[in-house]
Parts: sequence; C-alpha cells; structure tokens
Amino acid sequence: MVKKLLICLSALILIIGGSLMSEAKTNDWDKTFPKSDKVDIEKVHFKNRFGIELTGDLYIPKDKKGDKLPAIAVSGPFGAVKEQVSGRYAQTLAERGFLTLAFDPSFTGESGGEVRDVASPDINTEDFSAAVDYLSSRKDVNPDEIGIIGICGFGGFGLNAAAIDTRIKGTVTVTMYDMTRVTAKGYNDTIDADARYKMKEQLNKQRTEDFKNGTYAKTQGLPDKLTGDEPQFVKDYVDFYKTKRGFHKRSIGSNGGWNTTSSLSLINMPILAYSDEIRNAVLMIHGENAHSRYFSEDAYKKLKGDNKELYIVPGANHVDLYDNLEKIPFDKIETFFNTYLK
Repeated sequence: MVKKLLICLSALILIIGGSLMSEAKTNDWDKTFPKSDKVDIEKVHFKNRFGIELTGDLYIPKDKKGDKLPAIAVSGPFGAVKEQVSGRYAQTLAERGFLTLAFDPSFTGESGGEVRDVASPDINTEDFSAAVDYLSSRKDVNPDEIGIIGICGFGGFGLNAAAIDTRIKGTVTVTMYDMTRVTAKGYNDTIDADARYKMKEQLNKQRTEDFKNGTYAKTQGLPDKLTGDEPQFVKDYVDFYKTKRGFHKRSIGSNGGWNTTSSLSLINMPILAYSDEIRNAVLMIHGENAHSRYFSEDAYKKLKGDNKELYIVPGANHVDLYDNLEKIPFDKIETFFNTYLK
C-alpha cells in the first residue's frame, strides 16, 4: 500500500513538475515583441578585438536549416537591448529567409565590459565587426553574404563599420543618429566651440570626482513621468521605453542614463569621416517627421556610388521605426539584402 502511494506521489510530482517546466519555458520569453513560430532562437557569445564578450540572440529560419544562408547582424537603438528593437528586426528578417543576429553592444545588456553603460565610438563600431567575425565562422552562413542593420545611434556606428569593414556587403541604417555629432554640437548643431569647451571642463571635472569616489556618475535618463512641456520626441521616447510597449529591465533607455564621461570620446571622434569611401551598398531609412531626419540626409549626401539610397518613410516619426509594423519598410529592407547579399 505504501509502495503504491509512493509511486502515485512520484507520478504526481512528475506531472506537476512537467507542467511547471512547460510553463517556465513558455514564460521564458523575455522580448518586448511576440515570438515567431517560424524561427529557432539560440543564445550565442563571441568576443570583439578588445576581448569583451558580446551576447546575442541568433534567429534561424526553421525552413532553411542546413542551408548556407546570407546573414545580417543587427544592433540598436542607442540605450536599447536586443530584446527590444533589434530583436524584432532580426526575427522578422529571419522569417524572410536570412540568418540574423541581434546583439547587445559592449558594456550593455547581457554583453560584457566594465564599467557598465559606457558608449565608445571605437568599441561600438568594433562590435559590428565582431558580429561579422562570428557570423563568418558559422557553417550555416555564407561569409560573402553578410550585412548589418544599425538602428538610431547604432545606425551611425554601423555606417562607420561599413567604412572600415569591407566584409559588410550591405548596410541598412534606420532612423540614424550620428552620436558623435549630436554630442559635440547638440541638436541641429546649436553648440559652438565655447559651449563645447565648457562641456569638456565639466566632463573632465566629473572624471576627477569619479576617480576620487570610485564610482561613475550617470547622465539623467528619460523622466518616469511627463510634465507635458517636453519636446515631442522626448514624449515619443518615454512612450516606448517607459511603457509596456518597449520597457525592458536591462535597457538603459528604460532604466537610467549612460556613464556621464562617455561623452568625452563621442565629442572628440567624429565617426563618419571616411563614410565617402564606402563602396558596398547602403540603404538609409528615416521617418518623414523624425526630429533626427537631418542626420540621415546629411550622411547620405556624403555617400558615393549608385548602390546608395535614402528612403524617407511618409508620416513616420523617429520612434515609429522602432516597432510600428505599419511603417517599418521590411519589404524594402528584404529587397535590398536580396539584391546585395545574394
């Protein structure tokens, strides 16, 4: 009798345990967008040339497993993690037949690097090339068919990567920021040399304080609550990062600010100095009503060759191109990569 009871209890534990495991597996999805049943997802790790280990989510089309595929590395926006925008782009393009990799840049998200929440024009450019290193080494990727997508601030870093890394056969920038320009000159280039000098003084004073304190000050992030007096683009950012729409616990945009002294390197290293030497294809996408539109328009003017295009999305603002599926031109992105990667 006791033996039968123990067997029944064991069976019950297995059933309950199996149910809990199944539930845990279902609830394990930590992205801000729905999971597709058309792709398999794998967590991967790889190092950049600075020795920092990056973490990414690999999206593999289920109906293409075993094939040698064209591949796309995706990162951004600035302050976001791969569970937000870049993952949505990666998953959607995997559904369309590409092997894709959404990765967290150095010092952010699940990627390595100390101190946390640091931005670097050099290292963040390198992160794209490190993703190309990783994809090139995979047996299911054609190393001659690799492209990248950079979103928001990582659009600028992506374009810079394309200027140095000839393995990148096609580059898409979406709602691009040039973080070095906006940091050094402010929006619409309103900061002059005197104001910039004062900013450098303040930042270097902060360096001294950081060293004395053994801590690193952070910039002020997005407000948790709006007063109504903020610029529209700030309201748009808050609507994405601070609500269910796009909030993520590891996202700088959702939870705080960047390391303050990151601005020093951004001020002093203009990233698009050699963008006119990019020979491979580039598609720049921006919203018609985006406050940041001028970054793409000015960067596009510098590009050369008949394989470059600037596409303005009618009626779209900056944040629309993060997750508004009615406005993100995925058909155009797919056509671009089918043209220049295959």
